[in-house]
Amino acid sequence: MPRINLLSWRDELRAQRRNQFYAAMGGAFGVAALVVLIGVLLMDGIIDAQRDRNQLLKDEIAALDETIKEIRDLELKKERLVARMEIIEELQQSRPEIVHVFEEMVYTLPDGVYLTSIKQTGQRIEIKGSAESNTRVSAFMRNIDKSEWLEKPELEVVEVKKDSANGPRMSEFTVFAQGVRVSGEDEAS
Repeated sequence: MPRINLLSWRDELRAQRRNQFYAAMGGAFGVAALVVLIGVLLMDGIIDAQRDRNQLLKDEIAALDETIKEIRDLELKKERLVARMEIIEELQQSRPEIVHVFEEMVYTLPDGVYLTSIKQTGQRIEIKGSAESNTRVSAFMRNIDKSEWLEKPELEVVEVKKDSANGPRMSEFTVFAQGVRVSGEDEAS
């Protein structure tokens, strides 16, 4: 009987299958590496695009912050200008009042009373002076109370001082009064 060796055929088939398996494995690894490479490049591209958009947003936010700062500065300047305009308008309206107040001082001042200073803060007027007696200070306060342009006299201080050994005794006083604010209609008449 003849002998046939089938082992070499089987070894060749096994070697061929092994080579096909290694080729398939190499191809799969190659395709997987290609897919991973494409995925990494795609993700890098997406991340770079998002970074560019984020940087654009940061730049726009910074520009808007500068604009907001400029707007706030302009609003502050506007408020200051409006305040100045209101002060100027108030001064313009009260301009004739001081003339009337000084004229009224002349009429309310009794004989024997001498003024040393007059200071106005808002509508409050501080009057300092000296008088020959306390009675004259009282008369001055009554005259202020009757005045059209002054009201609410308040006596703060009265000190009796003697100028010299033989000189007259003088009463130094401080009186506060309110100036009467007159509307524009009353001034026009």
